[in-house]
Amino acid sequence: MGRVMEVKGKPQADGEWSTGFCGCCSDCSSCCLTCWCPCITVGRIAEIVDQGSSSCCATGAVYMLSMYTVFGSACISCKYRTKMRKQYNLKGSECGDYLKHFFCELCALTQTYRELTKRGFDVPLGWDGNVARHNAGVAMGAPVVEGGMRR
Repeated sequence: MGRVMEVKGKPQADGEWSTGFCGCCSDCSSCCLTCWCPCITVGRIAEIVDQGSSSCCATGAVYMLSMYTVFGSACISCKYRTKMRKQYNLKGSECGDYLKHFFCELCALTQTYRELTKRGFDVPLGWDGNVARHNAGVAMGAPVVEGGMRR
């Protein structure tokens, strides 16, 4: 399907996260979702960050399977935090991202989810849903002229 790459979310100051690392209380719904079903949170984040090239279901399933390994789930979720951080020029490092995901996976996931939300994404809609919402007011194609052309 035609993916529009212009959807980037609302701009924030480069370098600054919109919420703190332990700001879970500010968004109870994403906190509860992440606590009970982190695979869904990771899948949704991946789909937005990868601009639709990753499937929410596939990434979530891989994450769920990797939870049975020692470092697997942290590696997968950290990948998307790092990618999003680079897309928006947010402060941090790959090592810091990994340590956050390894020692406090739920806080790291909810912060990433909140960041996408603060930047204007309706994360549960996925990439295609956000593109459609963004382009809803844009007319596509040439205008229709009734009655043909006349002099």
